[in-house]
Amino acid sequence: MDTPVIDNTKLDAFVARAVGDLSTGYTGVMVSLGAKLGLYKAMAGAGPLSAKEVAQRSGCAERYVREWLNAQAAGGYLAYHARSDTYELPPEHALVLADEESPVYMPPAWNVPAAMWADEPKALDAFRTGRGVAWGEHDPRMACGVAAFYRNGYRAALVPQWLPALDGVVAQLEAGITVADVGCGHGHSTLLMAKAFPNSRFFGFDTHPSSVGEAQRHAAAAGVTSAEFAIARATDYPDRRYGLICFFDVLHDLGDPVAAARHAAEVLAPGGTVLLVEPYAADKVEDNLHTVGQLYYAGSSLICCAHAISEGGKLVLGAQAGPKRLADVFRKAGFSHFRQAAQTPFNLIFEVRR
Repeated sequence: MDTPVIDNTKLDAFVARAVGDLSTGYTGVMVSLGAKLGLYKAMAGAGPLSAKEVAQRSGCAERYVREWLNAQAAGGYLAYHARSDTYELPPEHALVLADEESPVYMPPAWNVPAAMWADEPKALDAFRTGRGVAWGEHDPRMACGVAAFYRNGYRAALVPQWLPALDGVVAQLEAGITVADVGCGHGHSTLLMAKAFPNSRFFGFDTHPSSVGEAQRHAAAAGVTSAEFAIARATDYPDRRYGLICFFDVLHDLGDPVAAARHAAEVLAPGGTVLLVEPYAADKVEDNLHTVGQLYYAGSSLICCAHAISEGGKLVLGAQAGPKRLADVFRKAGFSHFRQAAQTPFNLIFEVRR
C-alpha cells in the first residue's frame, strides 16, 4: 500500500477540533458542578463578583471556586473583568445555566453523557455481541438526565404550540377526552397536559418501574388527580378509546414500532389523533451531519438502538429516523393521514390519523 500523504494543515485543524471536543467534555463536568453547588444561581443577576464573593454566596471553598471560575471564563461561560479581577454571568447565559424553569436550561443534560461513560462496559459488550441494553439497565443518571432535559422544552412548546398545531385537538381536550402518553418516563409531558386541560383524563404508560414511580410522585406533589401512571408496554396498554395518543421521543426506541402504531390504531377512538414527537432529522444521512445530528446519532448508538434491540429489534429506527421512515411505520399500521404539524431545532411534530 502507498503511504498516504499527510496534509499538515488538515491534521492541525482536526487536532484542534479533537482538543475542542475534549475540552467540551471537561466543561460538562464543570457545568454539572456549577448547577449542583449553586454557583450559577449565586452569580445570576449579581453583576461582577470576586471569587471570594461567589464562594461566600454559594457556601463553597474559595480556592476551588476560583479555579472553577477560571475554567468557566476560559470556555466563554462567564465573563472575566481583569481590571477588577471579577467574574460575571451574563443574563443570556443565566437562562441556560441558572434558571431551572427556562426552556433552554441545560445542566441536567450532562447526566446523560455521565451515564454513557458509566455504562461503557455494557456498550462494549453490546457492540461486540449485538445484544441490547434496556432503558432500565442504564446508570440511574440516564433516566434523570433525559427527563430533566426534555421537561422544560416540553413545558415551553407542548401546550402553547404543539397541541394547537393539531386540527381540532385543543377543543377536544377542553371538552374532555381520554389521553394516553406512551413511554411517559417521569410524567412531565402527561402532567403538563393534565394541568392545562382539567376536563380530560390522562394515562401515562412506561415499562420502566422507577420512572413510573417518579411520575406518580410528581403527580402527587403537583396535586394532579386527573392523571394516572402504570407499567405497560407500547403494545399492550388498556383500551380506553383514547381521543389522543402521544408518543414523545419514544417511538424510535421501541423494538417493534409498527406493532406499537398498530396497537394505537386499535385503541384510538373514532376521530382520534396520534401526536408523534420525534428527534429532528432529515431523511438522508448527509443532511443530518451537523451538531444536532452528532448529538442524536451518538445518543442513538448507546441508548435508542440499544433499547430497541433489547426489545427484539424487529425494526430499529434509531433517533435519526426521518419523516419518510416514520410515515412508513404508520402506513404499515393502517393509518392514512400523516402530517408534519410543527418543528423545533430539536424535534419534529406529526399529526397522525386513521
